[in-house]
Amino acid sequence: MSVIEADKTVCEGIGMCETQADTYFQIGDDGLVEVLVDEVPESDRGYVRAAVDSCPVSALRLQG
Repeated sequence: MSVIEADKTVCEGIGMCETQADTYFQIGDDGLVEVLVDEVPESDRGYVRAAVDSCPVSALRLQG
């Protein structure tokens, strides 16, 4: 199982992650990313990896 990490100090709230994987990411009321589900099963790893990689400011990491 992989784990999502978000660095809110880097996030600019662009929302590419939410667009690609709204089950896992949401832009909150503060305009920054919120990780809705931090543990990613192997079956969703590719889907979430694409969303993490789409972050233009590299605020997201997928560990494991």
